[in-house]
Amino acid sequence: MKRFLFTALLFGLLALGGAAQPVFAQSAPAVSTTAATEIDYATWDVEAVRAENLIAAGTASTAFLENLRVTLVNWRTRFLTAQDANADRIATLQAQIDALGPAPAEGEGVPAAIADRRAALMEQMAQAQLPRVTANEAFNRANGLIAEIDAILADRQARALFERDPAPVNPLNWPPALTGAADLFGLLGNEVRSQIAAYRSLGESPWDRAFFAVLLSAAGLFLVLRSRVFVGRWTDLLQQDGTARPGREAFAFVISLLQVLFPITGLVIIGAAIGTLDLLGDAGGALLRAAISGLVAVYLALWLGGRLFPANDAIGAAFGVAPPLRPSLRRAILLIGLFFGLGSLAETISVQDVIALSARGVFVLPVYVGLAGAFLWLATLLGQHRHQLRDGPEPGDGGFSSRLLLGVIIAVRVVAILGTILAAAGYLSLAEAAMTPTALTLGLLAALVALQSPIRALYALVSGQTQEEAAQALLPVLVNLLLVFVALPVLALIWGMRTEQISEIISQFFAGIDLGGTRITPAIVLAVGLVFAIGMIATRLLQGALRSTVLPRTRLDSGARHAVVAGVGYVGIGLAAVIAITTAGIDLTALGVVLGALSVGIGFGLQNVVNNFVSGIILLIERPISEGDWIEVGPTMGIVKSISVRSTVIETFNKTDVIVPNADLISGTVTNWTRGNTIGRAVLTVGVAYGTDTRRVQAILEEVAASVPGVAKYPEPGVDFLGFGADSLDFRIRAILRDVNELVDVKTEINHRIAERFVAEGIEIPFAQRDIWLRNPEALHAAPQAATDAATSSATAAKDKPA
Repeated sequence: MKRFLFTALLFGLLALGGAAQPVFAQSAPAVSTTAATEIDYATWDVEAVRAENLIAAGTASTAFLENLRVTLVNWRTRFLTAQDANADRIATLQAQIDALGPAPAEGEGVPAAIADRRAALMEQMAQAQLPRVTANEAFNRANGLIAEIDAILADRQARALFERDPAPVNPLNWPPALTGAADLFGLLGNEVRSQIAAYRSLGESPWDRAFFAVLLSAAGLFLVLRSRVFVGRWTDLLQQDGTARPGREAFAFVISLLQVLFPITGLVIIGAAIGTLDLLGDAGGALLRAAISGLVAVYLALWLGGRLFPANDAIGAAFGVAPPLRPSLRRAILLIGLFFGLGSLAETISVQDVIALSARGVFVLPVYVGLAGAFLWLATLLGQHRHQLRDGPEPGDGGFSSRLLLGVIIAVRVVAILGTILAAAGYLSLAEAAMTPTALTLGLLAALVALQSPIRALYALVSGQTQEEAAQALLPVLVNLLLVFVALPVLALIWGMRTEQISEIISQFFAGIDLGGTRITPAIVLAVGLVFAIGMIATRLLQGALRSTVLPRTRLDSGARHAVVAGVGYVGIGLAAVIAITTAGIDLTALGVVLGALSVGIGFGLQNVVNNFVSGIILLIERPISEGDWIEVGPTMGIVKSISVRSTVIETFNKTDVIVPNADLISGTVTNWTRGNTIGRAVLTVGVAYGTDTRRVQAILEEVAASVPGVAKYPEPGVDFLGFGADSLDFRIRAILRDVNELVDVKTEINHRIAERFVAEGIEIPFAQRDIWLRNPEALHAAPQAATDAATSSATAAKDKPA
């Protein structure tokens, strides 16, 4: 049964008595390790013709086609292995042929010895490639046959979904259901009586084993009824304050798994106790297994509800659900698990021989209705939580979690309504294919969400970070994404994909693709990544040795050392890439077309990038600027912070980083204040009042400039009398600095000392003044009198105006 198989797949229940069918029973057997070249192609041809005839006839059963598919998969695996036959020999022959030079054009004469040798090598090449070509042709033939069988099986599976049973809402189908239920009870009683009669015929009694069965049942009942309580108390004790340390939270999650493991163990023990009595027949054993399967689903639902929406309000819930909604959500999840388990029991009852076909839907429909109601209740509760998020103190769309909840709400509501309608109309298989996978998908998603918190806690424990820091880290997110990818095959099985189809996808994935005459497989990709990583590590180690040990002992300046280290890095990365690709057996000449296409793109869209890259290489080689230089590029002035192959980072004196493309540094004008040495010049201007002794002022300024620390003694500072300004006598100070980086400090100190010395000497530093002369000063006296006369006239007019 599909529901029971899914339960066994997801929850790991091993059915009692060996009645459960392995989910992966159709997987291909192991391939023999015999030489791939020793394949009996005559036998394969017979098998292939037989498979083609069966596929063309379309009359073979599904089980027969599945077995035939296993055989074809086995052949295809051998052919895939045989495609690598004589690889070393072919490579050697190809190297010999290439050594003879290019093949001569038609009519072009070549020495006879070379022509004969080329012909002999070509013949050997053809013989060496024959097994590979034959295996490739057989591989494609087997692959095509497998694809045809998959298409037939998929078509049959789709048609089975749309088969219509008698409608369970039809009252005419209810009496057969009641009769079938009574017959089923009678069948169970007959099976028990038959087993007792068999015991008596052997002179034994089933009650001889009753004591042992009672002990097993008591132990099983204790685990089923009380283990969850004890484990729950232990878990609450670890998380009682809601702020448990990462180690305790991760340990609490592991302990909580016992809430599922212990009850399932108890159920298995109870089933074993009942099996010890050996009183049940086929029907009774099937019902017992279905009941245990249903109870497993219930306990899993209880665990998931408790992990997602804890009863302890101090512990955070999934999606940030508020405490008032948590009990209802736990009950909704429990109802889904309960009706899912009842569905397993109802389907087991409906397929018994004593149940008429018309009565099958009568047993299944109530379960689907209950499951649909649980779906709708869950969707309503999640919708309430989503509205609370949107209407909360920080309204918004809620991000990814809110969109995920919205998708779950819509999907669950659609499935609940559509599944109920289909089941009522008699499309029981289609309803099961919609509702059962939905329940299992919700369980799988809930398990993935429940794993997020312990993964973060474990990461925080290992890394020594806090819970808040771990919640923002990248590694836990990547681990959760990996779990999602791992869950994809399970999700595909849940939604009806056959194990053969999944195996086919996995086989195609590991078989790889052809690129440039080489088959690229995951193993080759892993090898390329590993070799490239080793090359990168070796390059970094070499760079570190050069930077810290070798280059400091040379006479190269810091800029040259940086250029050497950067150049070694680029060469090392390029060599690592080439070695990694050639190690994987990929022919680099096959990438010529790709590189040609890239050159066109470089010529148009990437020309600026390439221009900056080449300019960066020139900067590293010529070194017109180096890290730590004080430069000026256009309006930008600052210290060179770093030089890369695309751009240069300049830190301005405002402590902001300006990213300048390298092309601007090559094509534009760059002022380097510290290139070669740090000697620079400070220039200041100062003015004194008219009437001041200019020679005395010049001597004072020369004395002040020479006394300031940082000013070079040779050449001595100079003072120039610039001339007669509009408001002052102007002088200019020229001082050579030993370190131009101290320019601002030196200028400030010189200005301070000039001001102090001028005050002491009584020398005035003038400021701009202007004298204003009025051409007609009498106009200033006439204006106030005119304003007074106008005001008097206005007041008189207002007084004479009638009311």
